[in-house]
Amino acid sequence: MALSQETVLAALAQIVDPNTQKDFVKSKSVKNLRIEGADVSFDIELGYPAQTQIDKIRRQVIAGVKAVPGVGNVSANVYSKIVAHAVQLGVKLLPGVKNIIAVASGKGGVGKSTTAVNLALALAQEGASVGILDADIYGPSQPQMLGIADRQPESKDGQSMEPLEAHGIQAMSIGFLVDTETPMVWRGPMVTQALDQLLNQTNWRDLDYLIVDMPPGTGDTQLSLAQKVPVTGAVIVTTPQDIALIDARKGLKMFEKVNIPILGIVENMSIHICSSCGHEEHIFGHGGGEKMCKDYDVEFLGALPLELAIREMADGGHPTVVGAPDSRAAEIYRAIARRVAVKIAERAKNMTSKFPNIVVQNT
Repeated sequence: MALSQETVLAALAQIVDPNTQKDFVKSKSVKNLRIEGADVSFDIELGYPAQTQIDKIRRQVIAGVKAVPGVGNVSANVYSKIVAHAVQLGVKLLPGVKNIIAVASGKGGVGKSTTAVNLALALAQEGASVGILDADIYGPSQPQMLGIADRQPESKDGQSMEPLEAHGIQAMSIGFLVDTETPMVWRGPMVTQALDQLLNQTNWRDLDYLIVDMPPGTGDTQLSLAQKVPVTGAVIVTTPQDIALIDARKGLKMFEKVNIPILGIVENMSIHICSSCGHEEHIFGHGGGEKMCKDYDVEFLGALPLELAIREMADGGHPTVVGAPDSRAAEIYRAIARRVAVKIAERAKNMTSKFPNIVVQNT
């Protein structure tokens, strides 16, 4: 009895993608299925970057199809294809950027910037083209964290700026343009205008994801960003502490009001493990982030430990994902990044480029 496509697809329908928790047929990942005699070949198209996962997925689908009676050689090409996804109604996509992820917190001091830079670096390690915009005008920290605080962006035309590069990602920050010790004594409208220029006058080059390290809080600047920037989704960073959670809830509500989906919540400083004796202690409380996720029906993306090395590497310009890529913390960051990318991939695609321009003329 000759092999049929239905038989092979039935086998692939039994294999679950470890990152999406959906089978490869239901997620429409199977492409170009071909059967020649007993030999089978097909593509698996992932909607998220997964460079560290591709070999594992390839082995998984090949083993599943080889288990079908009568199958000979099996060839599977697994690759990622990242597209632009829907943003707020009436807001245009940014040239050169497919998806914008806002990383926000209700208050400062919860590790938002550290999370943002490690998320960007983790997405890049998974094979995506990534940029980071430091939107914290009053306290820019990305130049220091990326180890490029002494550099300045170039302008080829006198009107726009070229993003700086570090550890394989593109970056822009007000910190590149002013002296480190110069305080930004600006009122809200000036801050908003500066952010608009940093975002729109930077020549972002073919980014799959732009991470926006949002300023802490829910004031005028944050609201303007949320309304004007084409954001695909937001990640909220908090600690388990009750005070931090109160403000994190406000940040979540702000995004809901402007119709930006919450991709999930990251809990920072979740647990401290003593480097001398191994004793575990929940210094800032326990379970607050997960409870918040249940209250608002959003996903708990992961929890990061309160760890000296995370702070030291960020201060030293080599954040955990690149400074200690084999560490447990780096793996947590990568798992969070993959999950964020999967959540974006499951959203509706942006179809504005498919619509024709309608011109009304007098005839």
